[in-house]
Order: sequence, then C-alpha cells, then structure tokens
Amino acid sequence: MKLKTLPKNILIIRLSAIGDVIMASALIPALREAYPGAHINWLVDEANAGLLAGNPNLHRVIVWPRRRWRELLQNRRYLEWCREFTRLLASLREEPFDLVLDIQGLLKSGIWAFLSGGKTKIGLGSREGSQWLMDEVVDRKTEHLVVGSEYLKLVRSLGFEPAHFDMDIAVSRQVSAESATLLQSAGVVKPFAVICPFTTRPQKHWFDENWVELSTRLADERGWQVVMLGGPADGNAAEAIATKTATLVNLVGRTRLEQCAAIMQSAELLVGVDTGLTHLGIAMKTPTLALFGPTRPYLDIGRAQARVLYDPLDCSPCYRRPTCGGEFTCMRLHSVDKVCSAIDGLIQRFQHQYWRRY
Repeated sequence: MKLKTLPKNILIIRLSAIGDVIMASALIPALREAYPGAHINWLVDEANAGLLAGNPNLHRVIVWPRRRWRELLQNRRYLEWCREFTRLLASLREEPFDLVLDIQGLLKSGIWAFLSGGKTKIGLGSREGSQWLMDEVVDRKTEHLVVGSEYLKLVRSLGFEPAHFDMDIAVSRQVSAESATLLQSAGVVKPFAVICPFTTRPQKHWFDENWVELSTRLADERGWQVVMLGGPADGNAAEAIATKTATLVNLVGRTRLEQCAAIMQSAELLVGVDTGLTHLGIAMKTPTLALFGPTRPYLDIGRAQARVLYDPLDCSPCYRRPTCGGEFTCMRLHSVDKVCSAIDGLIQRFQHQYWRRY
C-alpha cells in the first residue's frame, strides 16, 4: 500500500512483549528515513516504556498503564478508571495521526488503533477481529528467518526500501550513570559478561548446571565476572543458580529494562535463551550468543557480533507443544563445551570486524 501523501504524524502500536518491542524498534529509523519530517509516536504498555523513552527519533512515547487499570477495575474503582481512560484517549488524539501501524495485530491493539482516530490504519498480521478495524492488513509471514523480517516487510508494503534496517534502542546519559553506579555497588568491574537464562516457558530454558559451569569457565578462562539479569518473577530461579557459583553477580530483579540495556552496552559478551533480554543484547550491539531450541524467532542476525546456536531435530520447532516428555532434547544439544567454542568464534569475529574499521 503506497501512501498517496507523506504522513506528518505516525503512530506505532506495539504494547508488549519485551522482545517484540525491541525487534520492532527497527521501524523507528526506517520510518525516519522514509518520512524525515514526520512525528513518530509509539503507544506502549507501561512495563516496556523504558525501552523507548530515551529514543531521540520518537516524538512521543504514549504509555498505557495496563496494570494500574486492571487493579482499578478489580477494586471496582470504575469512576477513577473512566477518568484515566478519558485522559489517555485525549492525549492519544492530541495530534491527528495520518498513519497508524498496529504491529501487534491483536484485538487490544486494534481497538487502540481504532480509538486513535488515525486516517489510515495498517495492521500487521491482524487477527482476533482486529483485521476489521484496519484499512489494510499486511501478512506477517516471510520466507526469511532474519531478525525483524516481518517489520521490514511492513515497511516495504508502504513502498519504501530502507538503506538499513536495524533495531534502535537508545540509552540516556542518566540511565547509563545509574547502571554504572549499580555495577559499582555490586562490585562489578570490566571486563564482564552477561547471562540471561530466564523465559516464561520451561522448554526454552537451558539448564542450571550448565549456567553454573559456563559462568565458572568464563571467570577461570577469560578472567571475566559474570552478571546475571532477569525480571522480578525470576528471583527464585536466579537464586538457585547464583548459590552454586561464587563467580556470579546476581542482579535479577534489581534493574529496569533500560538499565539492562546500559549494562549490556558495557559487557564483553551476552549469552541467553529465547527471551527479550537476549534480543536486547543484540539490539545494543553486544557480542551475543542466543541459544534456541523449541523456538527460532530468527536464525540470521545480519551482523558479525551475534550468533544463533540452533540444532533442529525432526520435532523442531515445537513452540508451545514439546513432544519430548520434558527432556527438552534440543536444548541439551547445547553442551557447555559447544557453547564455549561458539563464544570463542564469536569473539574472534567481533574483534576482526572491530579492527577492520580502524
């Protein structure tokens, strides 16, 4: 769908989840390139707003306080909810949108697209009835397992081929300073590595004993401290790993998402499973090794400093329906020796690419 006129005010709607917000951030520089004079705005769940707040290419980050609204409704504070809804809707419609991109494609995001009053509304893979609220829907499927390929497809559907298509997460000076202070207070000095072991699905996990051995080897063989990152819900799982190695600094639940991004910027390496924080490491251009098994959101990262370790089986990818009876065989294929070998190759490639620039 090639637009008849250049949009002056654009709204991106991607409310959640962490990894998808990060991968979709590649739309920001692409839209800026296509429409240099446009105001680019983003409607996002409050939990993910920190990932976008520091981006200078965004005119506004409009925050949906989903958790608070749920609490208001659960506590029957309906009048207060109505007042907050009215305020947010007024803020959303403060400037008329020429183009609304619902890149989540669910009913909840489609309703917000409709409520925005945008002139042209385009959905990405819209379903759950949200397709009826769009002027056009772009199929999400692509033939290429490149990170963010569905969002690139959306940009191309607008009749534009960006010179570059890369994730764009910016960190403010204040957040960088906060993160440096946090690392210092935890006794972390450079060089250090980051591990991100936690996801919402057990079949995507690597195994605790492997994280312990990997952390120990990174300390013994490379002299790196290892920092573990995760969300507040990961506290118990993190403690089970941290108590088994003295070389690990456990910051799980102690950082906001934007602080995680700043910490990753300073790290020598990140190793993680298919989780939002691993995608964030790639976005921050940290040398990143992603361990995939039952899922494969992408295989091609398009840059030297990141690599996906993925060994498909006949049942791969199984996504939410593993057939291995809890053995998680595909993740067991990633032995610590294999991961360490992949790290060696990744670091060498990154250093080679780094020195080629000078």
